[in-house]
Amino acid sequence: MHQRPLAATGRSVSTIGLGTWQLGADWGDVSEADALDVLATSVEAGVTLFDTADVYGDGRSETLIGRFLAEHPGHGITVATKMGRRMDQVPENYTAGNFRAWTDRSRSNLGVDTLDLVQLHCPPSAVIDADETYDALDALVADGAIAAYGVSVETCAQALSAISRPGITNVQIIFNPFRLKPLDEVLPAADAAGVAIFARVPLASGLLSGRYTASTSFAGNDHRSYNRNGEAFDRGETFSGVDYETGLVAADELSAALPDGVSLPAASLAWIASRPGVTSVIPGARTTAQAQSNAAAGLIDPATLDTFAAAVADVYDRRLRADIHPQW
Repeated sequence: MHQRPLAATGRSVSTIGLGTWQLGADWGDVSEADALDVLATSVEAGVTLFDTADVYGDGRSETLIGRFLAEHPGHGITVATKMGRRMDQVPENYTAGNFRAWTDRSRSNLGVDTLDLVQLHCPPSAVIDADETYDALDALVADGAIAAYGVSVETCAQALSAISRPGITNVQIIFNPFRLKPLDEVLPAADAAGVAIFARVPLASGLLSGRYTASTSFAGNDHRSYNRNGEAFDRGETFSGVDYETGLVAADELSAALPDGVSLPAASLAWIASRPGVTSVIPGARTTAQAQSNAAAGLIDPATLDTFAAAVADVYDRRLRADIHPQW
């Protein structure tokens, strides 16, 4: 697994990380034993970045990661957590006092004195734009509560605002073959500023797995059942904002462009990781098989994906651009 510098932190992280929302909630049930096995399998495959959040299972994801870290001293893992969704997402709740309370809770969940990296969890644009936000985050760094900070965003405009801040370590943004707008300005700006980019929702909530059909059903507690159009939280998050039926057709067309022996999810992850400006891709995994497959994508030679890359641009322009590009 290739490792890349995490901005100016002195750390390096794997090109394929592990998103751990699935180990907390909203993707169906995952037992504690299975969750710990996913973590272990990922590390064995070379993954050195875990991405989590204080609201994933109301702390369950963080707590499981904390248990894993305690059982594996010298692990070399960077844990990127997120904060800001434990209260209503209105600017007045993003205060220095709340930041400290949220980070203290995450430190306890993870069993660490200093959090490696804390990202604001898709806050309102006014929070990303405010000087006070970064003053409060800088104070947490100065106090040793956190080592570095970043922002997870919904839109390219928010990403560009965050990238302009000198203390920002990373920006986490949805980027995949169904969501190409970050290629226009965000990735070049981040590369120029030395800001790391974590590509989230890289498989479009599974649409790019190549396994789903029109008859696929999801559990009632899976956000792919109850949030397809943003009914419960951020519109554009589930399935990357792509209409499910349209996404199935687009995925089939991408599959037809794959080289022999390369699956659609592997090609998608490898293509994302190869884009200039991307530091790490953070797919989730509910099983050890998924974890192994995701990590293996980091070994694919991007040169073998030229036909796939051309198909990504073609399919996006024909089927998705008009609906997706203007929104995020």
